Amino acid sequence: MSTATTISNTGTRETGAPDASDYARPTARVHFGVFYSGVGPGVDWTAPDAIDQIDFEAFRKVAQVAERGLFDAFFFGEGLRLREHLEKLIELNVAGRPDSQVALAAIAAVTTRIGIVATQNATYHEPFDLARRLATLDILSGGRAAWNIVTTVNEWTGENFRRGGWVAVPDRYTHAEANVRLVRALWDAGQNLDIATRRDAEQWGRTGTRVTGDGDFAQVSATATVPPSPQGHPVLFQSGDSDGGRDLAARQADVIFSRHVEIQDALKFAADIRRRVEAAGRPADDVLILPGGGFILGATEDEAQEKARWRQQVTWTDQHIVQFVEKSYGRELPELDPDGPLPDFDPEIQEISVEGGTVGHYLTPKQVVDNWRAISAEHGFTSIRQLVLHLGSERAHIGTPAQIADELAHAVRSGAYDGINLGLSHVPAGLDDIVNTLIPELQERGVYPAEYIGTTLREHLGLRPPLTRRTA
Repeated sequence: MSTATTISNTGTRETGAPDASDYARPTARVHFGVFYSGVGPGVDWTAPDAIDQIDFEAFRKVAQVAERGLFDAFFFGEGLRLREHLEKLIELNVAGRPDSQVALAAIAAVTTRIGIVATQNATYHEPFDLARRLATLDILSGGRAAWNIVTTVNEWTGENFRRGGWVAVPDRYTHAEANVRLVRALWDAGQNLDIATRRDAEQWGRTGTRVTGDGDFAQVSATATVPPSPQGHPVLFQSGDSDGGRDLAARQADVIFSRHVEIQDALKFAADIRRRVEAAGRPADDVLILPGGGFILGATEDEAQEKARWRQQVTWTDQHIVQFVEKSYGRELPELDPDGPLPDFDPEIQEISVEGGTVGHYLTPKQVVDNWRAISAEHGFTSIRQLVLHLGSERAHIGTPAQIADELAHAVRSGAYDGINLGLSHVPAGLDDIVNTLIPELQERGVYPAEYIGTTLREHLGLRPPLTRRTA
């Protein structure tokens, strides 16, 4: 293994990488996904070579570069309502995105191996519709599809749906798991449908097994209409960091997304997930962990740091910084100076609006602001800009390709996580440096494949068969 700079168990860089045999998982390899950016201040949509975020050419270029780099999956988020800020449509960011499954069906037609992952909300989408469309995507892609399970806890989104309303926070994962169980049951029932031998229209669908739901879906009785794909059924991802989200992943998911990318924090998160997975009666390594993160590469570490500073300046404008603070205060702050301190008063609102699609809004506004003040005091920040740029860079790997390759090798072999789901700051060219410079370094260290393993997403990820189709 290379002796370039690596990351130690304390999270600091040191010279000299440990031998692979020193690790608990010496043969572990790095998995990469790419999350197609659509909403948020982290993307420079003003770059001269940027492509409109709903232009299919942007989707195609990102997916095909990722496939050239042997990425496991291309992820597409879901937006069930246009994003707002203080009850007005967001003007500084992309406010919406097209339907993920339709977009991914088009991606499947211009790629051959990379997995395609659709974020689909378990709060509002119906199980039969989910099962049918996801299974169709899985068949059309040759077994490359996945469902990223998310929940929503606000009436604001629910207004776009016939029944309106929403699922309360304490019940959202109970509702979601009942949805997943019924989707799984429909996929399993689809095994009785053999499209290769039942071409007679009179027989099609008549061999399907009728299944009924439970919990919030106890009134549903449905028959599967789509047969299985080469990977059995779509891979299940789960995004959610609360206890309920972690338990849902432990019982149902193949992969969990996290925000825990710092090495010590990631090791604690991994230990907790593996404990929950074992408690659910599964092997401890049955659920892969892919935190979200990003890479900023340079020929030298100084060049990478300078590039990181430049990128922050481009993507975090004064207006973005002010809007970031206003979200937690729940009102306009026209006198706020990004280069001055945080306001000396507390927010008056009791909860952060979810109209902007806020993630992690379970903290009260006062708790959020108190945390900001504590971080600023700890790091000696004198301006809001310093705080916001710090918060925006917490999950970024910054350095030379050799340095970051050592960091990733250390993380996966230590068991901190299984790879990274990459966010892009530049569309569509944000992956080129990674594919051209970082991946060869990973391959040199033996932690990244030289070719795709198999043809399905389940094979790429090294997953066992679907939970409900395993022998004892």
